[in-house]
Amino acid sequence: MAARREEDASVYLEKRKLIQLIDKLTKILFIYRPEKHRELLIEKLEQLKLSRQSGMRGPNLFDDSNLDVVFRIMDTDDKQYITFVQYKQALTMMGRKDINECPDGVNEDRISHETFKTEAFCSLKVRSFNGPQGLRTRRPLRAEVRGL
Repeated sequence: MAARREEDASVYLEKRKLIQLIDKLTKILFIYRPEKHRELLIEKLEQLKLSRQSGMRGPNLFDDSNLDVVFRIMDTDDKQYITFVQYKQALTMMGRKDINECPDGVNEDRISHETFKTEAFCSLKVRSFNGPQGLRTRRPLRAEVRGL
C-alpha cells in the first residue's frame, strides 16, 4: 500500500514538473533573498499562470537583473570578471546543462560580465521553462500562496 502511494506521488510530481518548479523557485529565492519572499514567489507563479492561460511557453524565471545578481555573487572581489570554474558553477546552478566550454575569456580564465550574460541568455532562450501543467486554479493564486 505504501509503495503504491509513493509511486503515485512520484508520477504526480513528474507529470506536473513540480520538482523542477520548486527547484527554480528556490534558486530565485537564493539569488534575490527578498525580505518578502511570498510576494516574489507569487509574482513568479502568476507569470507562469498567465503564460499557461495564453497558451504560450512559460516565461524564463531568470531575467537580466537575476543574471547581474548571480554575477555579483560569483565576483566577490569586484574584479569585473569571474573564473571559468565560477562561470560553470553559476550556469549549473541556474539549471543549464549545455555549457559552452570555450566562452570568450576562457584562455585567460577571465569571464567578463558581458560574456556571462550572453552565455546565460543563450541558454535561457533555448531552454525556456515550461512551467507546471494544470496551474490554473478557481480561486486567486495569491490566496493559495498566503496559506503557505
